[in-house]
Amino acid sequence: MFTGIVETTGTVRTITDADGGRRLRIAAPFDDLSEGQSIAVEGACLTVESYGEDWFSVFLAEETMERTFFDTLAEGQSVNLERALPADGRFDGHFVQGHVDATAEILAIDEVGDDWRFTFSIPEGQSQYLVEKGSIAVDGVSLTVAAREADRFEVAVIPETYDVTTLGEKSVGDPVHLEVDVMAKYVERMLASEDTAAAAYAERAGEE
Repeated sequence: MFTGIVETTGTVRTITDADGGRRLRIAAPFDDLSEGQSIAVEGACLTVESYGEDWFSVFLAEETMERTFFDTLAEGQSVNLERALPADGRFDGHFVQGHVDATAEILAIDEVGDDWRFTFSIPEGQSQYLVEKGSIAVDGVSLTVAAREADRFEVAVIPETYDVTTLGEKSVGDPVHLEVDVMAKYVERMLASEDTAAAAYAERAGEE
């Protein structure tokens, strides 16, 4: 489990094709990594395979490649990093699982006062999970939906977030990872179950 509060950014050192996927070596200032540890890279939960003094490596399975924009990563590119939340850690963002739901496109980036306003496309199948003032993880960054239309939504990014995450390096047209609020998924599933149960009850009642 993650919070969407990015700890730091790392730099992709090497990208190597491997059987069934791809392997990344990422430079990062972590000094307490371990093999098998979970770490969110641009919002995607990955597993540390090996590590050194200032780097770690992760494997990208084919499914991960299909759901993310990692196939466009380049050596030297910055990535957001967050280690899994410890049991006694502070919870300052929202529940983020590290499961990328879809990729979106940056449609606009506007400076508004001291803040930045990002506009993203809404990928197919994700519209029902986006509500104003609701939570959304963009490249692993916990943000709040400021406004939304049928095919797009906006977030406000404060200077601190803009400066310490990869959002400050993004351009219009770039892809981003989206993870919608898991609570919205649970509510949808519960309502679907209730509708199914109600329909089954009505059918049985009609047979009596």
